[in-house]
Amino acid sequence: MRERISKVKLLLLDVDGVMTDGRIIYSNNGQETKAFDVKDGHGLKLLQRAGIDVGIITGRESQVVAKRAEELGIKILFQGCRDKLAPYELILSETGLEDDEVAYVGDDVVDLPVLRRVGFAATVCDAIEDVKPYVHYVTTHPGGRGAVREICELILKESGQWDAVAGRYFP
Repeated sequence: MRERISKVKLLLLDVDGVMTDGRIIYSNNGQETKAFDVKDGHGLKLLQRAGIDVGIITGRESQVVAKRAEELGIKILFQGCRDKLAPYELILSETGLEDDEVAYVGDDVVDLPVLRRVGFAATVCDAIEDVKPYVHYVTTHPGGRGAVREICELILKESGQWDAVAGRYFP
């Protein structure tokens, strides 16, 4: 796993079930809301400080996701993707990255085409069972509840970058 992770230059994420707990909440006026874990967001910022880019490929369209991406400085954002492989291939083409330089976290069958291509594939512990055989790592935290932070820390620690980005916080 360390060899796979050491090559990662880009982390791509699904949203519903990965960055969130998968629930979609509508207010009385029909506005959609989602809950994001602040620790996940800080993990993504630590990853970015280490020079690892972050992107999102999600099957749904949501202003909330666009806002969260903007807040975190995530410029690679594809929404409304029924076929996640198409934006993935576009990302590779535009960045010049190879499959083994990309990590992806997904939790459902729609994520499998990308999970099967990337150098480091991960899923959340509460993903559907059919996804788990196709990944290199299953988190101990559920989606929307620290799973993204767990992946970020794993990447930073296994690639030897944790102390460089988080060391200033420790005495």
